[in-house]
Amino acid sequence: MTVVKVILADDQALVRAGFRALLESCPDIEVVAEAASGTEAVSLVRQHRPDVVLMDIRMPDTDGLAATAAITADTALSQVRIIILTTFDLDEYVFEALRAGASGFLVKDTEPVELLQAVRVVARGDALLSPGVTRRLVEEFAQRAKEPITDAKAALLTEREREVVTLAGTGLSNEEIAERLFLSPATAKTHVSRSMIKLGVRDRAQLVVFAYESGLVRPGWA
Repeated sequence: MTVVKVILADDQALVRAGFRALLESCPDIEVVAEAASGTEAVSLVRQHRPDVVLMDIRMPDTDGLAATAAITADTALSQVRIIILTTFDLDEYVFEALRAGASGFLVKDTEPVELLQAVRVVARGDALLSPGVTRRLVEEFAQRAKEPITDAKAALLTEREREVVTLAGTGLSNEEIAERLFLSPATAKTHVSRSMIKLGVRDRAQLVVFAYESGLVRPGWA
């Protein structure tokens, strides 16, 4: 049995205790460390190399956003996945965390079974959030910008890859992309994977952010 190693980062000891009790009730999940600040979280991640970090945004010293950026910028920690914990799903800091490379977010009142599933999903390297949920968050903040941000990285993509990234950004799964473009699901998955490598994004959540910021997808598109 593969055991998922988790680090908890939250400045409230009671919150950490609650998460630890829940996570360690499962034989396939182990909490290897707890952090009360962003600085401590980064240090512990470098020490323990966990599979998943549950990261609160608002912490003293260094907040969760800065800690997320520090972890995702470290190539030695490329296998570490970060789930942002927040009180409100439409939180501007959550958007910034996704942009920085977090794999997704959960509101703190998430049902226990959903939290456990999220940890396992992210540890496998899969997308945590349904693309539609991520899209709703991204749209909320993309609409505040005067013009979409163009990105030279989009020029690295082939025409087919641009189509795939656009569809991923509008919320379609690999299977739905395959159906739309008359491809096999395996081929669609390959195009998504190659696009992520070319763009230097860590996972599907960050791919959705790129699709909006590059202008491939505009707010309000279905």
